[in-house]
Amino acid sequence: MRAARLHAYGPPENLKVEDDVERPAPGAGELLVRVHAAAVNPVDCKMRSGAQRAAVRLKLPAILGMDVSGVVEAVGPGVDGFAVGDAVFSSPSHKRMGCYAEYAVITAAEAAHKPANLSHVEAASVPLVALTAWDSLVDGTGLRAGEKVLVHAGAGGVGSAAIQLAKHLGAHVATTCSGRNVEQVKALGADEVIDYTRDDFAQRLSGYDVAIDALGGEVRDRTWPVLRRGGRLSTLVSGLPEAAKRYGPYLALVVVAAGVVRDIVAARLRGKRFHVALRKPDGERLAKIAALYADGTMKPVVDRVFPLDQIVDAHRYQETGHARGKVVIDLRA
Repeated sequence: MRAARLHAYGPPENLKVEDDVERPAPGAGELLVRVHAAAVNPVDCKMRSGAQRAAVRLKLPAILGMDVSGVVEAVGPGVDGFAVGDAVFSSPSHKRMGCYAEYAVITAAEAAHKPANLSHVEAASVPLVALTAWDSLVDGTGLRAGEKVLVHAGAGGVGSAAIQLAKHLGAHVATTCSGRNVEQVKALGADEVIDYTRDDFAQRLSGYDVAIDALGGEVRDRTWPVLRRGGRLSTLVSGLPEAAKRYGPYLALVVVAAGVVRDIVAARLRGKRFHVALRKPDGERLAKIAALYADGTMKPVVDRVFPLDQIVDAHRYQETGHARGKVVIDLRA
């Protein structure tokens, strides 16, 4: 099969598209999926660069990719609920990546049926960011109807999903973005939009119940006063890539873990709560999310689509930090 493989940590150019990669076979509880589309996420770029190799060490050569939409080609023993020919989508565990390929094996428990109203390109853009938004707003902070939530970087992948999910949950949503993205985030449902190039969210907002931090650093520091006592902050940012550059990949893991403990304690001293968002590869959660896309409550946001042959360009574009929504690889192009 054709696949993009990483042979050494480093820049995007280290990804090589090859035509003779061995096709995987499903084991017990697994599905073999003929991949129609796969998304490129910031975490893919971090793994490719080696910034996260202390936390997730790849067995090179490796096939990256943790978002997939495709059609079931074969079903392993012990699988219920899926059959050959079913259209499915998934965000597989980092232990079972491999979506930058014509075929991928995924755990059935991490898959859900693709919403029929979404194309495979659209569906591939959903799982990782929607599951992360779900963990931030539902599992992590318990956002309730009538509460106020601040979503930083609302035009990004997780931000776009979080705005829509928060509105579905009945919250008042404020978000930050650049001026070129104001209309986009309003269309997603944002009630209040702060153009960070012209205005300071910390001066505009107060008394918020929940915040989603997609940036870390001084933005996170300035977000704490925006939250009321009892407020909750969920961060998407570990700081591991930056720490790895300064301390090396292994000491960086210790530094980041110590920082999380510090943030938890500091939040409690403020009478607030700190949560580190995690994407849980869970088919049951994904099925609930699929229903929201199926009925139009949530909509996918795709910025650019690349063929597999342009995987290097896709990674370069993702690393600009200016993608509006998701970057997707079309394996059928």
